[in-house]
Amino acid sequence: MNNKIKMVAFTILILSIVMVACNVQPQGTGSFAQVPAGLAYAEGKEIYFTHTEASDPGIAEKLTNMMKSPVIYVPSLADVPETSLANVYVFENGLTGKGPLGFQPDVFNYPPGTEGYSPLRQIILTKWMDEASAVELKSESDILQAESDGKLTLTKSGVVVNMPFILWDGGKR
Repeated sequence: MNNKIKMVAFTILILSIVMVACNVQPQGTGSFAQVPAGLAYAEGKEIYFTHTEASDPGIAEKLTNMMKSPVIYVPSLADVPETSLANVYVFENGLTGKGPLGFQPDVFNYPPGTEGYSPLRQIILTKWMDEASAVELKSESDILQAESDGKLTLTKSGVVVNMPFILWDGGKR
């Protein structure tokens, strides 16, 4: 084995040990709970999030049933100014998938760490003009381009959902 390969192997070994050491949880430092998480996209990357409250009783019930965990109806969320909200794009048709309406996963803008992040999300209903031409979209910029190209329609639903991220590119709770 030449020295370059030995050095790479040694570096990988050291990084592995450091990663394992960093994952050790100190005993007795807090309580942990499990929450159901949904898969979605933000800026082209997979993220996981949860739903905790919704401004619409029907949506709260739908999300409760979908996640098998209570989503609380909070009508006052609808009164939050739009400037305090981020977007979540929910697909009404297109590719079959694990999104809340049975199509591709949701797409979020502004993940944690970016200007504009908010866990409070206004639902933007996203519909393909020609379902046969649907492709999976993974970022707001892709969605806005498809809308500009006449491939999608976007409709603000008036519904606000508290959807904090659990795991995202560069972070986790």
